[in-house]
Amino acid sequence: MAAQYWFEDFTPGRQFPGATHALGHAAFRQFAEMTGDAHPLHYDAEYAKKTPFGKPLAHGLLLMSMTALGATPLSAHVEDSMVAFLEQGGKFLKPVLEGDTVTPVLEVEEGRPTSNPANGIVRFAVRLVNQRDEVVLAGFHTYLIKRRPA
Repeated sequence: MAAQYWFEDFTPGRQFPGATHALGHAAFRQFAEMTGDAHPLHYDAEYAKKTPFGKPLAHGLLLMSMTALGATPLSAHVEDSMVAFLEQGGKFLKPVLEGDTVTPVLEVEEGRPTSNPANGIVRFAVRLVNQRDEVVLAGFHTYLIKRRPA
């Protein structure tokens, strides 16, 4: 079992990188099938050639999902302390095209107490970085995390 992290362990500036993911036709098609977002821009190479992108474009929500705490190795470290995923937001800064790779990074922005002394709220800045070291998505996630047991 991985070492468990509690509210007190999430100090501002601490970073948690995730695994790098290659994005290709299969991922785009599967996401389209799961969500019903089957716009040809996401999987039809001939259609995409006629757009400013020139290649199939990743779904925005596919990218946002890759920044989730549960989609990173950090997930194993909060099995005992995670209470709830409270909020998220993000901005897409650059297109992610078929064949690109992306790596998520979560960085603790702040930790703040709640009215319940057993928990705290942790806000992460989240970003996805492509193979050219460009930030393609920047956003945040907020989680309710248990404090370390006495």
